[in-house]
Amino acid sequence: MSDLGVAVVVEDDKDVRNLLESVFLQAGFEVHTAAGGREGVEVVRHQHANVVTLDVGLPDIDGYEVLRRIRQFSDAYVVMLTGRSEEPAMLTALHAGADDYIVKPFRPLELRARVAAMLRRPRYQDVQEPAPASVAAAAVQLASPAPANGDVYRYKDLALNRRTRSVVLRGSALELTRSEFDLLHALLQAAGAVCTRAELVRVVRGDYYEADAYISEADERAVEVHIGNLRRKLQEDLGEPRWLQTVRGVGYRMAPVGPEA
Repeated sequence: MSDLGVAVVVEDDKDVRNLLESVFLQAGFEVHTAAGGREGVEVVRHQHANVVTLDVGLPDIDGYEVLRRIRQFSDAYVVMLTGRSEEPAMLTALHAGADDYIVKPFRPLELRARVAAMLRRPRYQDVQEPAPASVAAAAVQLASPAPANGDVYRYKDLALNRRTRSVVLRGSALELTRSEFDLLHALLQAAGAVCTRAELVRVVRGDYYEADAYISEADERAVEVHIGNLRRKLQEDLGEPRWLQTVRGVGYRMAPVGPEA
């Protein structure tokens, strides 16, 4: 295996498949390819992929179903590739668990930059592993949205460890995607201050988006989808939010700690 790990390309168009293979080889990955969805699932499984590019329009099963199956056993970074530029297609991909979404035709350097940005902020832990017992035991003592030390943020009955990239809620580990973890970390760091949608887009995109980069409505909608998924995993009551508050027209913040905390 190369230093960067394994990349799997699931793409039925031979020319695009060859292009993607070249991009990953030049970047330093070990690369495997598949022309169909079912084959792609097995290649990801047996090659222990770190990064997957996944075409939506595959000949046997579509990319969304492939992604659903991959997410049952793998926490690999998944970038969906499609010829559809409509926002609903992007939102469907993110809801299904994709980390990013690129419309064809794409620029190879853009894909490479996005993948590099994702890899610089690794996953919190493999989805197969339980949370560390020491973190789980500490979760019942949480009181404020401030770090107890340089690594662990404690807020109400939630603990986030940025070093192990693990999150524990009421003693149970939460399985968050990279984007969900990074958004929760950014909001906890803000300690109750509002994070704008543009700021959170940069959190999700990493250093691929510089401070003066254009932020599109689609980028902001993608953040909304990630926040919605995060709320669902936190078992948020939207009528009386206990975790994440929407500040209309601006962004999001952590809900204030009530007297009961």
